[in-house]
Amino acid sequence: MRCIVEFEITGSCLRLPLAYNSLVQAFIYRHLDRALASWLHERGTPLGKRQFRFFSFSRLLGRYRIDNGKIEFSGPVKFHIGSVHEEILQSLVEHLLQDPEVHLGDNLCEIRGIEVESLPKLSRPMRVRTLSPITTYSTLKTAEGKKKTYYYAPFEADWEEQLLANLKRKGKALEWTEEQLDALDGAHIRPLRVDKKNLRIMKYRDTVIKAWSGIYELDLPEPFFLLAYDSGLGSKNPQGFGMVEVMGSAAKG
Repeated sequence: MRCIVEFEITGSCLRLPLAYNSLVQAFIYRHLDRALASWLHERGTPLGKRQFRFFSFSRLLGRYRIDNGKIEFSGPVKFHIGSVHEEILQSLVEHLLQDPEVHLGDNLCEIRGIEVESLPKLSRPMRVRTLSPITTYSTLKTAEGKKKTYYYAPFEADWEEQLLANLKRKGKALEWTEEQLDALDGAHIRPLRVDKKNLRIMKYRDTVIKAWSGIYELDLPEPFFLLAYDSGLGSKNPQGFGMVEVMGSAAKG
């Protein structure tokens, strides 16, 4: 399930730091039922040492300019949010409709509208574009024994392998059967229109993250496609990474 939340700016503009993902994430948690927000933030859905929260959101969409290290939006601003857990979106929508005057960072805004997105017509393969960039990585050890994060690029074979493995782990966390998980064999996720200009070096709080925007081809079984569509591709989805929108069937061009 996915929704589009649209704000009306109360002041002259919506002024945020360039690294605003944590502010949008905090906004989402703040407008959920307290018990649900606590479960989602503290626990989520465990799989071994990992925890999946199964939601993601897009970049903020609207007219903007960059000024002195800040981003300033003018006019209406919207973002997409999706989750495999419908109760998360239902709680968010209920809270925003009950109290439409909200803060995003230090900015006062008013909810202009909330739209439930229609499910796209699905086929294999599908062409998608990023609404928030995709990131996937491994934690390695240097010769000195220090931990180092290696972020993969779409042009590396390991990038696709990492994304498919991540999808399978998400399916396991949701307790899918082995037969359902095996359906991912032979699937692929490939860059179509991606080059070095699509690299996004972003900060989430104090962490520097390398991620990639662009247009991709997804050849996934329908349950896995919907899992990626609702909760994001790759890693760090609840921090605002990995959301895509459907452009159409890649087979039709």
